[in-house]
Amino acid sequence: MTHDAALMQNSMTGNQFDTNSILRPEWWQNLAPSLSLSNSPYAAIKPLAMDAGSESAIRQLVLQEGYVQGSVGQWQLPLTDMVNVVVKLKAAGLMPVFALAYEEFWLLAQQLGNVVNTLLGGEYYMLPDFWMWHVDPKNDESGWKPHRDKSHHALLADGMPKSVTLWIPLTAATTLNGCMYVVPADRDPTYGTPNDKEWRFAYQDVRALPAVPGDFLIWNQAVLHWGSHASRRGGAARVSIAFEFQRVDIPPMNVPLIRAGTIPNFAQRLNLIGKQVLQYKHMYPLSPELAAIANAMAIAPNTTPFLPGS
Repeated sequence: MTHDAALMQNSMTGNQFDTNSILRPEWWQNLAPSLSLSNSPYAAIKPLAMDAGSESAIRQLVLQEGYVQGSVGQWQLPLTDMVNVVVKLKAAGLMPVFALAYEEFWLLAQQLGNVVNTLLGGEYYMLPDFWMWHVDPKNDESGWKPHRDKSHHALLADGMPKSVTLWIPLTAATTLNGCMYVVPADRDPTYGTPNDKEWRFAYQDVRALPAVPGDFLIWNQAVLHWGSHASRRGGAARVSIAFEFQRVDIPPMNVPLIRAGTIPNFAQRLNLIGKQVLQYKHMYPLSPELAAIANAMAIAPNTTPFLPGS
């Protein structure tokens, strides 16, 4: 089956679907009956607790090295089902980011709200910038190339972040299947400067960050990082998700901003997914069919005002 044929066929049920079918909750519920489009039974899970010592430690790490790696221990979420729907979506010709139609993926970010709060000085907004990856070693795939999410402009005068990225592996991320790599801030000569598009770091200062489910990474958006190229010996695919957040006391870095602790409703989630596909199309060239789906999602009605300015 060609890519375009797979895109326009619901390979999970064998039924054809047009662009409009993906806007209906029934399609999503049939795709993953165990996951939630509203009122997730997992929503009552408490965020990771932070004590004063932990808060001080992660602030110091992010100030010095630009990133922190931590663990929730074990996610109280159905990770197997969540990974399975990513695999199904990719097999159908849709991008992994479409999985954010389900509430469970948003609950990952909510459980780390206290960590984000600590790094951003209190109340924060989620940015409408998120993505998912399914990096398959068998297909010679890789994560995104080396980049800084928002450069030195994402730092306050004291070096603390205006914005951060939260990255979460849903499967093991190893040095062979495409784990994250960073250049620690204190080993990066152009970090935090107007010259940060120039890379002058020593190769031996690059740091690999293998991670397992339950782990998380947070980096400020001036840090140079990338997802590595998987080896064909890498085994299982690396499935991961990333969210971005900003302080409330700075101008919006993107719109619409999302209030901390809220989950967009189904229509809003589809709207935001369409936005992601279109704003990252320079990373993944779109077929006409996929572009049509993304555009339809991006203009879907956003009927519940919960976003600042809506």
